[in-house]
Order: sequence, then structure tokens, then C-alpha cells
Amino acid sequence: MFNERVAAVLSLVLVAVSGKPLAAELHLHHDTSHTLHPANEPIGVMGAHTHHEGNWMFSYRWMRMRMQGNRAGTERLSASEVLGQGYMVAPTRMTMDMHMFGAMYGVSNDLTLVLMLPWLDMEMEHVTGMGGRFTTEADGVGDVKLGALYRLGQWGSHQLHLNAGLGLPTGSIDERDDTPMGTNQQLPYPMQTGSGTYDLLPGITYIGAAARLSWGAQALATIRLGENDNDYTLGDRYRMTAWVSREGTSGWGASLRLDAQWWDDIEGRDSGLAPMMATMVPTADPDLRGGERLDLLLGLGFSPADGVFKWHRLAAEWGRPLHQDLNGPQLETDWTLTIGWQYPL
Repeated sequence: MFNERVAAVLSLVLVAVSGKPLAAELHLHHDTSHTLHPANEPIGVMGAHTHHEGNWMFSYRWMRMRMQGNRAGTERLSASEVLGQGYMVAPTRMTMDMHMFGAMYGVSNDLTLVLMLPWLDMEMEHVTGMGGRFTTEADGVGDVKLGALYRLGQWGSHQLHLNAGLGLPTGSIDERDDTPMGTNQQLPYPMQTGSGTYDLLPGITYIGAAARLSWGAQALATIRLGENDNDYTLGDRYRMTAWVSREGTSGWGASLRLDAQWWDDIEGRDSGLAPMMATMVPTADPDLRGGERLDLLLGLGFSPADGVFKWHRLAAEWGRPLHQDLNGPQLETDWTLTIGWQYPL
């Protein structure tokens, strides 16, 4: 039901901004004389445009997610309510910073290659049943992503392209820190920087533009392949998003976006965690990692038309959840922020 509701909402947004259903316009043909490139899509959307043959684009994004308080289903739980379920430790707050370095290259007007290199820095705060508090930290390279965007067709100011990628297991699944259990303990699933598996990253993206308006919709998935060296597999993830952007004066622009995500529980169990850990703290329970979320995000962008920063683009996007339903107790998301820079060559 959630997936159907999200699809309906995103379809309505797309129809509202384009003025007609997408299906009515799908008379695809290749026109390689030019490539649609609305550069003011929200900075939080990646893989949303292709490039001309021989062209590069470099980017950097700093993304912060703030999670505070716990939730089971759609109900919020206090730390004492989590501890009252028999746990010895409850997470209370988590901050995750991701630095994403990206590069795109147009092999042809129809094919663009993509490289994304993430660095993660995470911190989680906890409270114990005895009233003690402690914090765990982890940082390092995340899973590198290699991808390609293939343009299926372009008609007027509309374009449809495939997203295809592969996630490499370059992130760590063996992050450790000191806890009340002892020094140098294996950290639970949310504090690992990688998946430990190769992941398929399929998707499809539509973009359109008219005068100062541009809009788009995208559907992406992360499909885990096999089991990692610690005997578990992170849950598959799915994402649908739709946005509308307006270019203002003096290089400024603004955007509005809906973003829906849902993800599965973990299969298997981390062999580096003591079996009793799942009963001591909910973050170590593989059956409490799934959920769904719908966010509303607002964005701003600036791309000067001349001067030393001509062609450079600076942008930011901030969002909050409209809906969360978590297999909890699980930390809920309070807000997300993305600040980024893009430069085409």
C-alpha cells in the first residue's frame, strides 16, 4: 500500500508540473544533435542528467543526516520505553556525515559514465539501563559506485534515460570502538561504512524543461548480491523521487522535491557480534533494520553567468520526513541536509 500511495503522489506531482501525463508523451526517438541538461535539478538527486560526448563534470557533496529518538512502526518511543522492552542499551541520537566525490564523462551523446567515491563519518550516542551514557564513532571510505547513464530517447524538452551501476564492497564491515562491553568491540550494523557485498544499482530517470521551469522523476534500487564475509546481507533498498525546479534571476534557482524510500531487514547475522548483542541493544538486531520514509525537501542553487565562477554551481537542499514507518525500535530521521558543488568541463 505504501508503494502504491507513493507512486500515486509522485505521478500527481509530475502531471502537475508538466501539465500532462508522461505516458501521453512517450514517442521516443534519438536526436543526438543535442543533449538535454537542466543543470538546476536538486543537488540531492544524482544521475539525473547525461552529458555531451567528450564532456566531464566533477562534483562534491556534503550530506548530513540527523537521527534522534526511536520509533517502532509509526509510533515514537522514548529511551526509557526502549529499555523497558528488555534492552540494556538504547540508542538516542546519531549523526552521519557523508562526503561524496563524483565524476561524470560523456562517452557519447547517449552514454555517460559515472564514478562516486564516498567518505563517511558517523557518531551514535547511547544510554544504558543504569543511566550511563556513551558514544561510539566510525569513519572511513564507503562503497564506491561505478555507473552508466544511457539515454533511451529525447523528444523536445523531455528526456528518458536508464541508470545502471555497480556498488563495490570498498567500505568496512569491521568497524570497532570502545563500549561498556569492553574495548575495541565490533560495532552494530548502522555504524559500519560498507555493505560488504557487490550491489546492483538499476534505475530510470525522466527530466523535462519549459522556459524557467524544469522537472523530473527517478526510480532507483540497490539489489544486494550474495552474503558478505561476516555472514549477513544488508536489505535491498528502493527509492522514488520527483521534483520541480525554477530558475530565478541572477543565477539563482529553487526546487521542491518528494523523496520516498523503503528498505528491507538484514538477512543473516553479523558473525563478529556476540549472539546476545541482539537482545542487549536494538541496533544489533538484524530483524529491526527495515522501514520506509517519505521526505519533503527544499533546495536552492546558484550558478553565476559570468566572472571567475562562471559555470560553477553551488546548491543546497534540506528536508524533513512527512512519514516514517520503521521496524523498530529504530532511530528515526529528523532531517537531512546536502550542500554541493558541480563544475562541467
